[in-house]
Amino acid sequence: MAAPPSSPKAAQISVTFSQVNVMDGSQPDIEVGIWSPPEAANTMRPLILISHGNGGDFRSHQDTAEALARAGFIVAALTHTGDNWRDQSRATDMVDRTRQLSVLIDFMVGQWKGRAAIDAQRIGAFGFSSGGFTVLTAAGGNPDMSRLIDHCRANPTFYDCRLAAEHPVATTNHQGAPLMPHDTRIKALVVAAPAMGFTFAGKGLNDVSQPVQLWQAGSDLVLPSPFYAEPVRDALPRRPEYSLVDGANHFDFMPPCSPELAAYAPVICAKTLGFDRAAFHERLNREMTRFFKDNL
Repeated sequence: MAAPPSSPKAAQISVTFSQVNVMDGSQPDIEVGIWSPPEAANTMRPLILISHGNGGDFRSHQDTAEALARAGFIVAALTHTGDNWRDQSRATDMVDRTRQLSVLIDFMVGQWKGRAAIDAQRIGAFGFSSGGFTVLTAAGGNPDMSRLIDHCRANPTFYDCRLAAEHPVATTNHQGAPLMPHDTRIKALVVAAPAMGFTFAGKGLNDVSQPVQLWQAGSDLVLPSPFYAEPVRDALPRRPEYSLVDGANHFDFMPPCSPELAAYAPVICAKTLGFDRAAFHERLNREMTRFFKDNL
C-alpha cells in the first residue's frame, strides 16, 4: 500500500532526529531517518534498524522509533529503494531489500557522524510486513520462493499474490531459494505481520538463532491466517516471544494517521471496528522496548 506518512516534527519529539542520504554504490542513495537520545554522543548505545512494509518509507513507524530513542536506543529507519510510496518498480525484489539493510548497518557503524556512540555488538532490527520478511532473511532466514507459485495459484486475490503478478521477476523463482544476503551483526529481532511467512516453513529459519519477538494481527485481512505469522512461529528453532493481537487488522501495526494522511491513504488509516490503534501502539512500543533491552 503506497502512501506518504507524515513528516517528523522536531517540536513534537524529545529526541534528536536527522535525515541523511546513504550512498549505495551504483544504486540510488538510500533515504534514512535517524532518531537518538540527546545524550547519545556520551554513551555507547544499542542500534535498532527499522524496515517498513510495502509502499512505506523511513517514517512509517515514527512513533516506535521515537519510543525506542527515548528509551536509550539509536534508531535508523530506511526507505527501501524501489519499494516505497513514490516508487514500486522493485516491490518484490526481496534480495535487494535485505541487502539494503546491511548497507544501512555499514553506514551507521562506519560513516555516520554519531557512530562513536553505537555499540556494534548490540544491533537489533524491527520489520513490519515485507519488512518482517526482510529482517528474518537478513538474520539468517532462507526462504523457498518457489512456494509462492502454489500459494498464489490457490489464493490469487491475496495481496502478496496480486503484487507478485504485477512484479513477477523477483518472485517466480523455480529453483527454490534465491541467495539471500545474511548479516550476523543482527542480534535480536521484532517481527510484525511478516509477509510470505509460508516460504520459511520447515527448515527455512533454522539459522535464525537470535531471540525473536513475533506479533500477529488477529483479524489481518491483508496477510490472513494461517499463511504468514504461524509458519514463522513454527519454523523458528528458538521459541519466539509471540503475541496474537485480538481484533487488530494489518495496518494497525502502523501508528494512528494524521488527518492529511488519512485523506490520502484511507485504506491504511481506516479504523478497525472495536480496536483502539493508539492504545495498542502504547503497548507495542512498550513491549518492543522491553524486549530489546532484555536481549541487547
